[in-house]
Amino acid sequence: MALPLFSRTRTATEPEFAPEPWPEIGETWKPEGVIVSQRFLGLAGAVVLVYTAEAGVNGVYYAVGCLGCTYLTRSKGGDHYISSEQTAGEIANAHAAQCRALPRDLPPRPDDATAREIVGRRLHRERRSDHDVTVHLTAFHLDRLALQRSTAWIEEELQRLADEKPEILTAKPRTYGTGTEFTILRFPKR
Repeated sequence: MALPLFSRTRTATEPEFAPEPWPEIGETWKPEGVIVSQRFLGLAGAVVLVYTAEAGVNGVYYAVGCLGCTYLTRSKGGDHYISSEQTAGEIANAHAAQCRALPRDLPPRPDDATAREIVGRRLHRERRSDHDVTVHLTAFHLDRLALQRSTAWIEEELQRLADEKPEILTAKPRTYGTGTEFTILRFPKR
C-alpha cells in the first residue's frame, strides 16, 4: 500500500502572508520647493539626491544631499556653485559610491516657526563683518530639504524679515528685471 506523496490537505484557513510596505526613504520623495532631478543609491541603501529649485534671476543651480548621512553641498571645489546637472550627478555618484549610511526617516515638514528659524540661521551664516551681501535664493539650496517650502514662501519670509529687522536685512526693487533684491547688512563694528 503506497501512501500518496503529498497527502496533507488544508483543513483550516491559514492567514495569507502580507509583507509590510517598504518605508519611503527617498526613492519617490518630492518635498515642496525642491525639484529632484536624479537619485543615487548609496552602499547601504541611503538615497543621494541631485536637486534644484525654481530658476531664479541668476539661473539654475544644483545641490546634492544625502538622506542617510549629513552630506550636503551646493558647490564644487570652493565657491563655484554647481551650474550643471551633469556635474551635480557626478558629485552625487561619487558620494553614493563611498557612503555607508543606512537610510533614515525622511525629514518631516517643519511648522512655520521652525522654517523661519532655518531662514534666520541661513541669513546669519551668510552675514559678513566687512561688506554687505546680496541674498540669492541659491543660498537656501542647502536648506531646501529641511525647509520644504516654495520659493515664494522664502521670498515672503525675507520680505517680512526686511520689514521687521531693517538693521539686518533690506529690500528694494531689482535694478534689472522684476522682483525684489534683498541685502544682508554687515555686522556693526564694535
